[in-house]
Amino acid sequence: VYNRAVDRRMASYIPHHFRYVYTGTRADRKRALEKEDMERLMKELPKQIHQGRGELQRTRAYFFLMFMLRGMPFVDLAYLKKQDIVGNVLTYRRRKTGRLLTVTLLPETMKLMKKYMNTDSASPYLFPILTGRESMEATYREYQIALRNFNYQLLLLKQVLALTSDLSSYTARHTWATMAYYCEIHPGIISEAMGHSSIIVTETYLKPFKNKKIDEANVTILSSLKRIYACGK
Repeated sequence: VYNRAVDRRMASYIPHHFRYVYTGTRADRKRALEKEDMERLMKELPKQIHQGRGELQRTRAYFFLMFMLRGMPFVDLAYLKKQDIVGNVLTYRRRKTGRLLTVTLLPETMKLMKKYMNTDSASPYLFPILTGRESMEATYREYQIALRNFNYQLLLLKQVLALTSDLSSYTARHTWATMAYYCEIHPGIISEAMGHSSIIVTETYLKPFKNKKIDEANVTILSSLKRIYACGK
């Protein structure tokens, strides 16, 4: 924000203004779901849990839509417009970086979208998360409330399903990136798919899992060496 203000001559340029302030992205906390938790989340909610709790079902659906849409952030999901979909192709601009992304929607994604799509013909938004009937500032405040509620519902979802991993608005994004990495997809492609500003951001996402893969490779190599040694005895 400061750099943009300087560019527009709304603020004075101060060299090394944030020298003593950490502004990077830390990768010391794992945010992706474990395989077992993802499988548990994919199962239908027990009837005794979701009866009368449509909001919990909707939250779960939004989470999966974010995952299916290549780890889409909640802010981009909230601001999607009906006009962004043409046929089975979704085209939208990331709120954070401004990058234009195009996603071909799979049948499963289209089915889930249609189930939770906004039915208000007067609203421009694809999902009933925002109304957009007031000023931009009011819409942003509305988004902040929706984000807090989304994270609260995810916390409830974690509790009712007894998940071991934390659930937040970032989890679907990190889980998609991690699963793509384990499917041997190149980080450069993952970066493009997620609309990151650079591959450095993607590598930050994947850093904790690179070490795990290296450790797994080491175990495989040592196990192979043991077998060779055993055969030679």
